[in-house]
Amino acid sequence: MIESVRFPDCWCVEGECKLKEISDTVIVRKGRELLRFTLLWGEKHQKRMSRVTFFEVEILDPKTKGQLCFLDKVEPHATIGEIKCLFHKAYPQWYPSRQALKLDPKGKALKDDEILQNLPVGTTATLYFKDLGPQVGWTMVFLSEYAGPLFIYLLFYFRLPYIYHHKHAFTSSPYPAVTLACVCHSIHYIKRLIETIFVHRFSHGTMPLRNIVRNCLYYWGFSAWLAYYINHPLYTPPYYGNKQVNYALAMFVICQAGNFSIHLALNNLRSDGSKARKIPYPTKNPFTWLFFFVSCPNYTYEAGAWFSFTIMTQCVPVGLFTLISFIQMTIWAKGKHYTYIREFKEYPDLRMPIIPFLL
Repeated sequence: MIESVRFPDCWCVEGECKLKEISDTVIVRKGRELLRFTLLWGEKHQKRMSRVTFFEVEILDPKTKGQLCFLDKVEPHATIGEIKCLFHKAYPQWYPSRQALKLDPKGKALKDDEILQNLPVGTTATLYFKDLGPQVGWTMVFLSEYAGPLFIYLLFYFRLPYIYHHKHAFTSSPYPAVTLACVCHSIHYIKRLIETIFVHRFSHGTMPLRNIVRNCLYYWGFSAWLAYYINHPLYTPPYYGNKQVNYALAMFVICQAGNFSIHLALNNLRSDGSKARKIPYPTKNPFTWLFFFVSCPNYTYEAGAWFSFTIMTQCVPVGLFTLISFIQMTIWAKGKHYTYIREFKEYPDLRMPIIPFLL
């Protein structure tokens, strides 16, 4: 016989479920096993006990349709995140951030803040579990992605042995464009590291471990490719000389300042700790006025920075990297733009995804 399962307030920290206050014993069915847990819950739950219609939740394997877990008498106000906490108690190897729960095996994963009684299910809810694999926190992801290019580029700039011919080891280029390119590249990634630690707020806490390998190969590989040609002993400076380099440098600085300003503005949208999506608007900072015309000005400034870096170095690999990056950022910008339009009826009509009036 399965005892009453009363759903507590709970939250998760680093894969472990923490529960509030005192109370009852919960028995969860895991196959033929009955797992007993002591769950803690508060006074507000005790007062609601007599008048609440409870739900039953069964969690199935999407391939075999076999039952992984059955939760009896789950409170209707329980969130998907709380259900993940209980599932984690039955299967400790699947911490909440590693879980995806779906209403349909081929459907979209439910969000952690979705409430059970608001889902299109009866009093018996059937959810399908998917293992997302080992997860890595977003801070660690970005630190890995951005620290690599910073140090890899410097290896080529200082011409360490075995990169070029041995007679060029530890030599330096006579062209100012090469030195400025190294400074700009370093500033770009140092800025990204600072933003990762102090500015960015992530709506999703983790990324699959397999994705970080792919992302690092992309950033690290392109950084090595660019650095090899820019710092090569046979590199030739831009066609229009210092004038071209200086104009490109001014554009690069403006775009970096604009990108940083947009990230600060987006950070301030969630200064209260909320994860709810909000419409970003221009502030008194002139760099944020691009919000009048595009939904993702951070990508606009990012693309501008790499375009100016291409002009500064006049290097074909840099131009290819800029093109690929722009295509990817356009895809991201369109996705966010259409999400804003879908979620907010009052969203400004003048805005485009990434390029004012065009794209």
